[in-house]
Amino acid sequence: MDYQEIVDGIGAAACVVSVEKLEDGEYGKVRIVTGNRVYLDTIEKPADDLQMLTRTFVPDSEYTNYLTRDLNFESFCYRAAVLKKCLHSYAHPARFDAWFNMSFIPLEDDNDDGLCHCLYIMEVNSKPDAKRLSSISDDVAASVLETCIKLRSPEDFRTTMASICGDIRRMCKSEFCCILLMDNVRRKCSVLCESLADDTDLVSMENYIDDSFYDMAETWKDAIAGSNCLIVRNSRDMEVVRERDPVWYKSMKDAGIERIILFPLEFKNELLGYIWTLNFNTDASEMIKETLELTTFILASEIYSYQLVDRLHVLSSRDMLTGVMNRNEMNNFVDALVRDTSGKSAGVLFADLNGLKAVNDSQGHNAGDTLLKNAASALKEVFTLRDIFRAGGDEFVVILKGVTEEELTEKEKQLREAALKYNGLVFAVGHACVEKASDVRTALRLADERMYEDKKKYYGSHPEKKGR
Repeated sequence: MDYQEIVDGIGAAACVVSVEKLEDGEYGKVRIVTGNRVYLDTIEKPADDLQMLTRTFVPDSEYTNYLTRDLNFESFCYRAAVLKKCLHSYAHPARFDAWFNMSFIPLEDDNDDGLCHCLYIMEVNSKPDAKRLSSISDDVAASVLETCIKLRSPEDFRTTMASICGDIRRMCKSEFCCILLMDNVRRKCSVLCESLADDTDLVSMENYIDDSFYDMAETWKDAIAGSNCLIVRNSRDMEVVRERDPVWYKSMKDAGIERIILFPLEFKNELLGYIWTLNFNTDASEMIKETLELTTFILASEIYSYQLVDRLHVLSSRDMLTGVMNRNEMNNFVDALVRDTSGKSAGVLFADLNGLKAVNDSQGHNAGDTLLKNAASALKEVFTLRDIFRAGGDEFVVILKGVTEEELTEKEKQLREAALKYNGLVFAVGHACVEKASDVRTALRLADERMYEDKKKYYGSHPEKKGR
């Protein structure tokens, strides 16, 4: 068969790939036999953003002479050349700022030398083509459409994502699926959602995430090695991971992980995290890859929007000096409690700083700001952040739902003890409980009155702390 004549008859970039078929059903070396001028120019005269390992094409050379080894490319070539399947993929490899429209077409083999061949045709686009992205099988379309519908559901974001995560695990017939978020500023990882099969021995990712986990997650891009994902189907593929990332390889082996699909979640060139599924059904790997390529494209956009809204909410709801909730957020919470029909109790604790004016007058406002920050730190030692509000000036308010008088009294005691850790920090405190959360405004009034009684006693004993 004249391979050169075949590729020269194709207008797009095209080459013939040979795959060495081994007796155990695996494959050996993958080579570029020959290519047409359009394809050879991608090696010898690549665009600025398409970097090659070498720019000299030598017929019948291993493809790794030109590109970093890519398990996905090898898998497609193997299935097309050896298994004689017609395949298509539209992907955005991380190593290139471009989208690749790729076709793999099996070719007849004329001899018994153990080499199988396929035709590889590619088209490179600088931007994603919506028509290409939506040109998918019925099964993939149904799965992606279900994801899109769930993302528009009235459920809160995390509940919706947990449901989608479960759908992905079941579609992959895997033991585990997880979406992990990466905070690239604080260098922290967090689990957005996860799903475990009933019969798995794998455990929650929460058992592995600590202060050093980000460092490991940061190495995953090296394991992906410039492709758009990592698919480890067998021990052969796992050996490639061992070579690229031995620390991560060991952690997976120790955890009982034999197969993994790992997709980065990226939006606007920002890495948001990863989605992966473990010990999946390899028979469905082609459909899984095609589904997740599009699903991750959609999920990354949703996660980016969620994080943006969350950051805006933090800016609008937090007191910028102390980091606790602001008065606007307190008013919203009080309004919600007034409408509460659960019948649960509510408790309010007012904590006002004694001596702040004297500190501002004698030491300056920077010292006063430090005292306010220390007050917030003491409050956060005793109460959850979302329950603490800076009502204004030197006044903090804590509002709790479902609390008893005894519990709130104990919390007040703990707060006074926490304040002793900070130089010059003294609270005037008053608290009150009501049986129904809807009566929270009564608790606010009583707690405020009791706080001022406590403050009056303090200044009676320490008049010098009152300030001018």
